[in-house]
Amino acid sequence: MSQPKRALRLGVIATAAAAVLVTAACGGTTRGSGEDAPAPGRATGQADPDAPLVEGLDVAFLPKQVNNPYFTVSDNGGKSAVEEFKGSYKEVGPSEASASSQVSYINTLSQQGTDVIVTSANDPNAICGALTSARRAGAKVVTFDSDTKPECRDVFVNQATGEGIAKTQVDLISEQIGGEGKIAILSATPNATNQNAWIELMRTELAKPEHSGIELVTVAYGNDEDQKSFQETQGLLRSYPDLEGIVSPTTVGVAAAARYLSTSEYKGKVALTGLGTPNQMREFVKDGTVRSFALWKPADLGYLAAYAGAALASGRITGAEGEKFEAGRLGEYTVGADGVVVLGPPTVFDQGNIDEFRF
Repeated sequence: MSQPKRALRLGVIATAAAAVLVTAACGGTTRGSGEDAPAPGRATGQADPDAPLVEGLDVAFLPKQVNNPYFTVSDNGGKSAVEEFKGSYKEVGPSEASASSQVSYINTLSQQGTDVIVTSANDPNAICGALTSARRAGAKVVTFDSDTKPECRDVFVNQATGEGIAKTQVDLISEQIGGEGKIAILSATPNATNQNAWIELMRTELAKPEHSGIELVTVAYGNDEDQKSFQETQGLLRSYPDLEGIVSPTTVGVAAAARYLSTSEYKGKVALTGLGTPNQMREFVKDGTVRSFALWKPADLGYLAAYAGAALASGRITGAEGEKFEAGRLGEYTVGADGVVVLGPPTVFDQGNIDEFRF
């Protein structure tokens, strides 16, 4: 372990010890004291925005599932950032995006003394206990893409505002079906925090007078698996032969749905939009299966999450609202309410611009 890193850890320990002494001096019995005490809140200690970034930080990325094209891109963005601030990067994770599949990886990372854990949660609750233990052990926890409950992490790096994502999705499908008809949503897993939040916001958007002609008939779940998402698309069209459009706010789902539509009788008849990467969707945009879809830059999302973790581990921020930090080539970011940092608005891709992007 490097000297600066060791000094930082000693400082954290000293701060924690001082906090215990202050509590004891106040008198009385503190509820939850001892081994079962809750992890400290996000905004503990005092931030020093001028503190140098600690070199040699161990940073681990734990996506919803490994070998998922979206997370391959986003995690590689994180790797680039870690290399810039001279840390040590690794990616670990499950091959299936189930609710509890990430727990054992978090426990192992905690036991290994990992400085920063960056994770996209498959479930907002299932990994909270493991993350709390990791934070007690000294790790800083950054969620990205899909959040846990706020008390289980230090900072959440959000792709864009949920309202912005929902409005973009609804506006795109409305434009493509002429503002009228039945639509369905093809989601990832039933417990995915980000998916469920976006779906609820899409329902709110669809309830507005300007979208009164659109009926959301069902939400299907492809579990972020290509074949299941393909089958769910087929099932949707069998169950609802008068379906006008599908919205799939997951990169695996939208690509699988496009693949099914591209060789079916529904090509050009059933609209499809969602959140996808240009590399996945390019052929389907060019052959007319998909008119347009949206996404932020996933590499930038991972890059920003890594820098947020480094800022936390170096004491530049604590996760409190209003704190600012530099994120390499992306510039300065501000921590919002509940420890949320927003990357920026989504980009819409279509035939006119898709060849400008390679990710």
